[in-house]
Amino acid sequence: MDTDREAVFQHLRDLFGRIVSTLDDLPKRRRLLDEYFRLDGEIPDIVGTLIEVDDQRFPLEWVCADNADPDRRILYIHGGSWVSGSFAGYRALASRISKAAGAAVLLVDYRLAPEHRFPAGLDDCVEAFLWMLGHGPDGPADARNAFICGDSAGGNLALATLLRLQAGQKKLPDAVLALSPATDFTAASPSLQTNAGLDPIIHPMVYSALQPVYLGDADPRDPFASPIFGDFSQAPPILLQVGSAEVLLDDSVRLAEHAREQGCEVELQVWEGMPHVFQGFAPRLADASRALEKIGAFVRQHSIAR
Repeated sequence: MDTDREAVFQHLRDLFGRIVSTLDDLPKRRRLLDEYFRLDGEIPDIVGTLIEVDDQRFPLEWVCADNADPDRRILYIHGGSWVSGSFAGYRALASRISKAAGAAVLLVDYRLAPEHRFPAGLDDCVEAFLWMLGHGPDGPADARNAFICGDSAGGNLALATLLRLQAGQKKLPDAVLALSPATDFTAASPSLQTNAGLDPIIHPMVYSALQPVYLGDADPRDPFASPIFGDFSQAPPILLQVGSAEVLLDDSVRLAEHAREQGCEVELQVWEGMPHVFQGFAPRLADASRALEKIGAFVRQHSIAR
């Protein structure tokens, strides 16, 4: 393992230990998870401009690199196990995605569990996407291209937002991008056990721990909670990026197989030796920078010029 990769793995192991010690202190746990991408205590640089949005019932924020096309828009749904995550922890990653894709990225501060259980956060993400279709960083304007991207729990919500839009016969995104998504609350993925000794940050019992917190009494086979059970027959193209060292590896592999069987175009990228949501460690990790380039290329490939 190279020096930078080992530094990332050690950072995540240390963070996991600190998080475990705060399981009964949710505010502190939320503060710790905002440090996920802070390698060596350094706050990643933001390569772009931040624009606050004032006219929604929940906070929204645009992150725009210098090359961002305001009519090419990406709704970014942050991770954090459905119980944490904030603008502060994700601005840097959003700015790098904005630069790679030449797109304006909209961060949504959706409602979190346990204060707001499923489907409250999903409702917010759907509303944010529909709002984004008619509003850009410069004000009211129709989107030429619209995408949804998310990581981990946010990857789950990105896929669930697609399924909810489809079920409601709403306008769909041009494509969806999910980074290390959690896709199956029934915990049927073999990698939850086979990769348990490799993953430095996600515990193999993650679903059993979070199901009562996020889902409550909801059915874990509900496709809006577990997209692996969803209908992707009419879905737009999907990009899945996941590290081979993740316990959630097979959540992506199985989702790709399921969606392809239904006729959906899916690009699955498995990054050798990479941990959960490694993209946020660019530019420190070379593979993280390469993954962001792939994200940008995918968005550009599926952008419609009109």
